[in-house]
Amino acid sequence: MITGEMLAAVPLFRALPASERESLAARAADVRLRADDWVLREGETPAFYVVIEGTLAVFKSVGGAEQQITTYRTGEFFGEVPLLLGSSAIASVRATEPTRLMRLDSEDFHALLTDCEVLNGEIMRTMATRVAAIQQISAGAPLASVTVVGRRLDPACHATRDFLVRNHVAFRWVEPDGEGASHFPIVQLAGGEELSSPSLRELAAKVGLQTEPADVRYDLTVIGGGPAGLAAAVYGASEGLRTLLVERVAPGGQAGTSSRIENYLGFPTGISGDDLSLRARQQAVRFGADVVVARTASAISGDSLSAYTIALDGGECVTTSSVVLATGVDWRRLSVPGIDAFLNRGVYYGAAQTEALGVRGQSVYLVGGGNSAGQAAMLFANYADDVTLLVRGPALAASMSQYLIDQLATKSNIRIETMSEIASVEGKDCLESVTVANHRTGKSERRACAGLFVFIGARAEADWLPPSVIRDEWGYVCTGRDVMDLVAAGHATRWALERDPYLLETSVPGIFAAGDVRHGSIKRVAAGVGEGSMAIAFVHQFLAERAAAIRPPRQRSVPAPSH
Repeated sequence: MITGEMLAAVPLFRALPASERESLAARAADVRLRADDWVLREGETPAFYVVIEGTLAVFKSVGGAEQQITTYRTGEFFGEVPLLLGSSAIASVRATEPTRLMRLDSEDFHALLTDCEVLNGEIMRTMATRVAAIQQISAGAPLASVTVVGRRLDPACHATRDFLVRNHVAFRWVEPDGEGASHFPIVQLAGGEELSSPSLRELAAKVGLQTEPADVRYDLTVIGGGPAGLAAAVYGASEGLRTLLVERVAPGGQAGTSSRIENYLGFPTGISGDDLSLRARQQAVRFGADVVVARTASAISGDSLSAYTIALDGGECVTTSSVVLATGVDWRRLSVPGIDAFLNRGVYYGAAQTEALGVRGQSVYLVGGGNSAGQAAMLFANYADDVTLLVRGPALAASMSQYLIDQLATKSNIRIETMSEIASVEGKDCLESVTVANHRTGKSERRACAGLFVFIGARAEADWLPPSVIRDEWGYVCTGRDVMDLVAAGHATRWALERDPYLLETSVPGIFAAGDVRHGSIKRVAAGVGEGSMAIAFVHQFLAERAAAIRPPRQRSVPAPSH
């Protein structure tokens, strides 16, 4: 318990009357930390802390890397900067030895400032010094440690740029002069090393991203890093499971490219999919999950008793006691003659900030009537001269949230054309024009187009799974009651256990599915997060069953013969 006598030894409180110190101590929490315990992480909800005894190291993410910027010792205080600015924590703080802290919540801290002018002045002076120090650190940090030389409309260059952006690697983009090298992109690293047309895996390793599993054996392996996969990794790792997450490109999935998610619980002003994904990734890593990127799973073998082996691209394998499939879906390809020739040369599936910057002052077309298309239209409206949203149906109301429909109506440079679709595409080295067919009028019109962005339908990313994992006719993974219904209807795969599959369990015991890849799932970010977290509850039940099944029977003691 914090006492007034303890606070008398703190320089900040030394001049306070004993009665006020006692009153302050009565409102304070007594926080005790072991060495290497985190007090808080950058981005979390702050509080006001005073170091009663011990030492803490302060870290801040600068230029994509975490750096130690200072140390707090006995008698010092911290937390006033974000509380006074009304922001989340601006740095991470970790104990370097057994440490004891006094903590005041926001309301008590502001009451302290209001009631005591002397403390107010001291805290404000310290805050000004710390803000200036943070500005110096930020100003001195290199804006980019990587330079990418490439052509904007080259597909390989686009893939490299998109990969770096989505993985939050700062880089500088340089368009080459003249013809020059025939192979782009060329990636120049901070140490002077130069990579020519690197694979995403090679690039990821060179810029410091984790591409190799740290272990060969896990309790849980999550395949796919969208909202469902990230939630499964966070909950699995936080509940003590040795967890691996394998992601093909970057955590976030399709949701990670959303410019603004306005209806996600807890974010009244909205949050970008990229920011949401970054926070989830940081959470998973903080709880001890291994998050590897630029890797794919190519096969699963084994059984529920002996564990499963997952083969990764490149020939590596990991052994795992349970699996959560969260590979999500990919956008369905547009069936227009010749369109594949313009892939990443003006035709894109999905959208991200990188594409928005490339269409400044031009005309772009979006195909699709769902929330993803609406969010992209709002993004492009801030850059392009005009944005046209093409919808095959008669209205948006059946497929798009009302708040997005209302927002689209506020943008004078967004035009919505229903009962319309792309009939043809044209261009030389890149997309130059599209022909739009209006089924209401029966007319077709050729129009200039700098970018065509497609958000239609979805295709499950499940082709790599073995036949024993039952899928529906569209490739979505079946779970729970659907598995038993298909088995009862004569499906070749049989359920191996006496109990029925758990709600999110596939036709293979111990392999679960969550998020968009699952048959019957609701295609919303919040639904994916819910399924990913719920899957971990079933994983725990399965692991308990498995442990009981493989536990050797207890030996009955035999009494010694009496003589």
